[in-house]
Amino acid sequence: MTDTTPAVILASSSRYRRELLTRLQLDFTCQSPAIDETAEPGEPPLQLVQRLALGKARAVAEQCRQASLVIGSDQVATLGDTVLGKPGDASRASYQLQQMRGRRIEFLTGLCLFNTARHSQQVEVVPFSVKFRNYTDAEIERYVAAEKPFDSAGSFHSEALGVSLVESMSGSDPTALIGLPLIKLCEMLRQEGIALP
Repeated sequence: MTDTTPAVILASSSRYRRELLTRLQLDFTCQSPAIDETAEPGEPPLQLVQRLALGKARAVAEQCRQASLVIGSDQVATLGDTVLGKPGDASRASYQLQQMRGRRIEFLTGLCLFNTARHSQQVEVVPFSVKFRNYTDAEIERYVAAEKPFDSAGSFHSEALGVSLVESMSGSDPTALIGLPLIKLCEMLRQEGIALP
């Protein structure tokens, strides 16, 4: 990194997002944003993930002392009009997975790249759709015990054992499903002058 190259900061404590960003072979640091992630009354899921991705990036950007590109991201899973957040524990994870059985779930991933030098941002939402198969309660129990998906929207880890619960998937960027849409992020970074590859 030269003096004119901005620092790249991932505004997240998520190991999944950190592992994804490592694929781009950029030097980056991670900083956990301290923001309230509660949805506002009547807030649509798409608006929620946009607001939270931008909020995370801005919260970290405000603490930067040098020119930086700050990446914020947030994800929700939606079942019709119901938002499926992070379950937090085994019983909630099992309940979510029972509701998702045989249904199509839309995962919405908000992405923001905030440039502290120009105080400008790029914000996008990348959707990804998953059709879950009609799995059994015993399969749910085994999956939850093995995977412990308590920190993922909809109790679903597509990059691991969760793929065994799936009938089909559709979307433009499979990394969006894991929580950081790399195709869109690469486009944003190139617009900021970052050479990729």
